Amino acid sequence: MSDAVHSEIRIRPPSMPSRVAASFGRAGRKLADEPLGLAGFVILGLLCIVAIFAPLLAPYDPTIQALGDALQPPSLAHLAGTDEFGRDILSRLIFGTRITIQTVLSVSLIVGPIGLLIGVVAGFFGGNIDALLMRATDIVLSFPSLILALAFAAALGAGLGTAIIAISLTAWPPIARLARAEALVVRNADYVVAARLYGASPLRILLLYIAPMCIPSVIVRLTLNMAGIILTAASLGFLGLGAQPPAPEWGAMISNGRKFMLDYWWVAVMPGIAILLTSLAFNIAGDALRDILDPRHARS
Repeated sequence: MSDAVHSEIRIRPPSMPSRVAASFGRAGRKLADEPLGLAGFVILGLLCIVAIFAPLLAPYDPTIQALGDALQPPSLAHLAGTDEFGRDILSRLIFGTRITIQTVLSVSLIVGPIGLLIGVVAGFFGGNIDALLMRATDIVLSFPSLILALAFAAALGAGLGTAIIAISLTAWPPIARLARAEALVVRNADYVVAARLYGASPLRILLLYIAPMCIPSVIVRLTLNMAGIILTAASLGFLGLGAQPPAPEWGAMISNGRKFMLDYWWVAVMPGIAILLTSLAFNIAGDALRDILDPRHARS
């Protein structure tokens, strides 16, 4: 083989850290041109700050009961009112941000690597491995995610940890299918063919050449899925299968306040507004990430 061919084959794509850093560098520059997406990221940043500094920001202890102040309407003393036990709803919403952020991040850190691994393995190897992994994925997708999460949570027992596991067991299939589709495209790229000719092992190609190219799309999908994770977690909390009392979980707060809806609307409406704003922020941020990281969806 000639030296020219050798030199052509030795040309490799940038390393994984440099590719990821370049992608996010371009994303940061383009985000300035997405004011709505930037607003979504700002809201998410504020939520993270609230979750970290909740003890400093909350005006009251979220668990201490004051029955003399029960069901007080929003006022200067209690900006979001109080619940049936006299607990300050704003303080409970602030501490509930911790539970929501913890749930979203935990589920994402579980389903992201699992879905990415299953998808790229299926797309890269194909054949029987692809068929087996995708049939397992189709089986999970055939069940409504909320119903399946309820079944897992009921079987594992109520609690925040089991709710995270239950949601994770139902949230990985869309990630896997997306990663598989990306892997099917990337595995035929010129630099992957060159790596094969150069003698790179399948594991090296999979981990260093294919999986990194699927990461931006997976991150976008995870961000868009976070709103669904919040709603599923709130549904489990509403049914008593999420974080247990007296933890200020937003879904459980809505469940406790539903019997007071007609006369004391703020007990259920305030946590509902928190869920709405947080889900909307994740959706807006996810749309902005899709436009920035995926050129097929980028605006002209």
